Amino acid sequence: MPWPVLVPAIELWRTLAGVLLGTVTFAFTVSPASGVPSGFPASGNGLWYTSPGVAWVTDWLPIGNGYLAAMTPGGTIQETTQLNIESLWSGGPFQDQNYNGGNKEPSERGQMAQAMHNIRQTIFRDGTIDNVEVLATPPGAYGSYAGSGYLITTLDISLNSSVTGYGRLLDLDQGTAGVTWRQDNSSFSRTTFCSHPTRACVQHLVNPSSENTVLPTITHTFSSDLESGLPKANVSCFDTSTLLVTGNVANPGMAYELLFRVVVLGKGSRVTCQPTGMGNATLTVENASEEWITWVGDTEYDMNAGNAASNYSFAKPLSEVHTSLVKLLDTATSERTSFKDVLAAHVAAYKTNKGDLALSFAANKNLDLSTLPPTDQLVAGYQTDVGNTYLEWLLFNFGRHLFACSAPGTLPSNLQGKWALDTSPPWSADYHSNINIQMNYWFAEITGAPSHAVTPLFDYIEKTWAPRGAETALTLYNISQGFVTHNEMNIFGHTGMKLSGNSAQWADYPESAVWMMVHVWDHFDFTGDVQWWRAQGWPLLKGAAAFHLDKLIPDDYSNDTTLVVAPCNSPEQVPITFGCAHAQQLIWQLLNAVEKGWEASGDDDIAFLEEVRTKRAQMDKGIHIGSWGQLQEWKLDMDSPNDTHRHLSHLIGMYPGYALASYNSTIQGPPAPSRNTTYTKSQVLDAAKTSLIHRGNGTGPDADSGWEKVWRAAMWAQFGDAQAFYHQLTYSIERNFGPNLFSLYNPLDSNPIFQIDANFGYPAALLNALIQIPDVPSSDVPYDIVLLPALPQAWSSGSLTNVSLRGGLAIDFSWESAKPTEVTLHSSRATRDRRVNVSFNGTLKAEVVVRVGRAYPIVF
Repeated sequence: MPWPVLVPAIELWRTLAGVLLGTVTFAFTVSPASGVPSGFPASGNGLWYTSPGVAWVTDWLPIGNGYLAAMTPGGTIQETTQLNIESLWSGGPFQDQNYNGGNKEPSERGQMAQAMHNIRQTIFRDGTIDNVEVLATPPGAYGSYAGSGYLITTLDISLNSSVTGYGRLLDLDQGTAGVTWRQDNSSFSRTTFCSHPTRACVQHLVNPSSENTVLPTITHTFSSDLESGLPKANVSCFDTSTLLVTGNVANPGMAYELLFRVVVLGKGSRVTCQPTGMGNATLTVENASEEWITWVGDTEYDMNAGNAASNYSFAKPLSEVHTSLVKLLDTATSERTSFKDVLAAHVAAYKTNKGDLALSFAANKNLDLSTLPPTDQLVAGYQTDVGNTYLEWLLFNFGRHLFACSAPGTLPSNLQGKWALDTSPPWSADYHSNINIQMNYWFAEITGAPSHAVTPLFDYIEKTWAPRGAETALTLYNISQGFVTHNEMNIFGHTGMKLSGNSAQWADYPESAVWMMVHVWDHFDFTGDVQWWRAQGWPLLKGAAAFHLDKLIPDDYSNDTTLVVAPCNSPEQVPITFGCAHAQQLIWQLLNAVEKGWEASGDDDIAFLEEVRTKRAQMDKGIHIGSWGQLQEWKLDMDSPNDTHRHLSHLIGMYPGYALASYNSTIQGPPAPSRNTTYTKSQVLDAAKTSLIHRGNGTGPDADSGWEKVWRAAMWAQFGDAQAFYHQLTYSIERNFGPNLFSLYNPLDSNPIFQIDANFGYPAALLNALIQIPDVPSSDVPYDIVLLPALPQAWSSGSLTNVSLRGGLAIDFSWESAKPTEVTLHSSRATRDRRVNVSFNGTLKAEVVVRVGRAYPIVF
């Protein structure tokens, strides 16, 4: 049945502002297509809808190439595409030339040393302390990620004409957003994507039924007015077919530039650019049978200038930005490049950027596209425990789409990937570093993501965390070795402890870089890339370890000879105390990575290696069983069985870490003559499971986010509990994923918040139910590969191919009736022979010494 649709298809609160860009809001009638729209992938790997999107956060569809991103509502007469440039941030030195990353001043070093001494004395006398605000600094010009305006495309078609056969889609095989419809006795097909090879985005329009049919007159213009908080940009004609947009994200603030160029085909077709006054201009397309508009964009931000030598300016000349963009646009719109060529290059790169793993569930084998409901209906009808194998598979692929579109740029994926609305998105769409940025990359290595999609994360740490973090280490902790960061991170090296209320709950987190070193080590472990390891991975790992070696101090409260961190609090949760399980487990894993990576590093600093070994042996390992059978979150037994906090910080060694999952009493027992108890592995796992049960299902009074639920699902998979895993995973889908499959914080709110971490955590959790290979503390310990550890009944048959594993290994396997059938191990990227155990259903099925460069079929 037809329904009215607002055009432009943006939130009602925007249209109520009145006249937009010289046009008024209007309504017309749309009749949807029957069945999936034309162009929907035959594999079923796509999202589709029968009406244009209205709400940005729940309806619009995301595309990107890492450098640029866009959200498309799927309009008809008028398409309103919201744009993002990955480095467009307010704040930092562009707003305040004295911005120093939230650090204390060098002159305060002595004062901070005394304050730290007093804090530790209180903790070791009383066990806890109320706050550590003296260590924190007001955020200053911390800033925020921001939207960069809208591209408005309008067709000269009668407002009274009806739209029929409407359908919009997001093709997850090709990374394109599309919309098809009929109007005024013509068919239309609009395709939008962002190409990684060209670093450009493209919007293409054609009549698919007759490519020689002349399209209506088309206008393209740019609006900064629709992006709330964005100062008015200057829009001018660069040439007869190109718009030039220049502006600033704030006043004062970082400058940005966008270029939009139209290419047309058809006899008599032409493009004109016309200034319209008041700093605006419009591109007009006439008599074209096919047209596409290509845009490129960048800012004056330069991550390479984020160091003392560059005075932490993070800036490059605007002339350099402009010259680079013109060159990019010329290349992307070369006369020798057809739209089909651009699309083909994009699709090839998109598939690579997703990684080469392939997942299939046999339940989807006979998928009937003629009866496939629209995606919003699938989401609305989804139920916890009942599930829907197709939607579960689709969400897995959607997470990989978001990764391919946001990760392979200059900066890593942030709290919203690279998609943000307006200039003040929630939590600044920054890099929260006590679960969120980490979860963004949980599945990257196992899915075989290419290095250029992962190394932007390490470049970001090297060039924004480490330089300022070395200053923070010195001024705040009086430590001259290595670097330290805290929880909330921007793109300007905000490494200090951010003051806001009782900020210890989230700001007192000097282990953020330690957690990130898990990803640094994993990249080397999975890829065996020795050249990268020596150039970047090892220096980062060593820098983080050097700081924390100096920060570990004797436990003067317990007097048990162990080394602990103090002060600490479990992320985003008081009390402030010492020996927090989260910190102790992570630092122990970090020191293991130092020893495992030493040989390949080429480092000859034997004194450093010996210090690592000595202090690791003296460490409290962060594993204590408390009075009600729980794994303690703190060294003191203070856990409440009613604590349903969103974070699972003290269980990090279960997943994604290994201090619990690979627990070994011989290696992790207490140092002599410590009075700590030695536990068996079953005792440790039972205690961890008790804590997980009491932590609840991720809808406690403190939050309602998707990431906390998918983390719980991954944990239950690690325990091999298929029922609990599937319950938690399906609950997250029903509760926290919107009609456009975005993960939503506070989903029942009238204006929920998009948080991308659960979109990335979901594929990781799903894979953890199908295959596990936890890390190990020593290179001499064999890897344990566990097949189908928590397989739900609904996924009883399927296959995984090109799964990347630790040690440079890979595996292909399929299963039927919940049992593995064909299984093959590969070692094409391995740099050394490894002992590997393969198990299923609690039984060891194979013990293999995997030789470099060979394949090993395993019989089940």
